[in-house]
Amino acid sequence: MRNGLLTIGLGLLALLLVFMTSSCGWDGTYRYPCQSPENWESPECNEPICEADGTCTKYLLPEEALNE
Repeated sequence: MRNGLLTIGLGLLALLLVFMTSSCGWDGTYRYPCQSPENWESPECNEPICEADGTCTKYLLPEEALNE
């Protein structure tokens, strides 16, 4: 009996962990507009405009993403 309850408890814990980790994923938005590929060529994402607040695409993305 105790072994069965332990198995059920571990199963519920595993289900809870899966739910919790799946709910903290990417929601389809970007933190900064210049991270979105749609905005990479816009003036506010390129020098000199973006230099003041540091939101240039080259600062927000890894170099590998920019070379694709």
